[in-house]
Amino acid sequence: MNKNVGLLIFILCLANWTMAQDAGDKILGIYSVIEVDTKEESHVKIYKTENGTYQGKFIWLKNPNLANGKPKLDINNTVLLKNFKYDSKKNEWRGGTIYDPIHGKVYDCYLKFENDKKLKVRGFIGVPMLGKSMYWTKIK
Repeated sequence: MNKNVGLLIFILCLANWTMAQDAGDKILGIYSVIEVDTKEESHVKIYKTENGTYQGKFIWLKNPNLANGKPKLDINNTVLLKNFKYDSKKNEWRGGTIYDPIHGKVYDCYLKFENDKKLKVRGFIGVPMLGKSMYWTKIK
């Protein structure tokens, strides 16, 4: 194989990898989240980690205090989404987990856009069919 063909193949592979990374970055931003049971609103920021996975953390709570005036605290919920990787074939973010701060449990999860602003967040045990979905609205 001559050097030009090898270089061309390398460039095409690199371009394909770069486009897949950029497509995965579509998820980056701030989302309005309405908790299904309590109707509490919060904002979650989804960001990319140094190792290339996607995570999400609470950045705002509409009601940050309990009824007794004490702040809502849970040492486990600073990062609520962990370790998601973009799957370009399915156009989804998979392989991560979601933390349920109300019940203190961690579930497998996948993320997928229903449209440009509506993110489906599906938490489950074992298989997605045995789970529950929430819909987050991208605001930034």
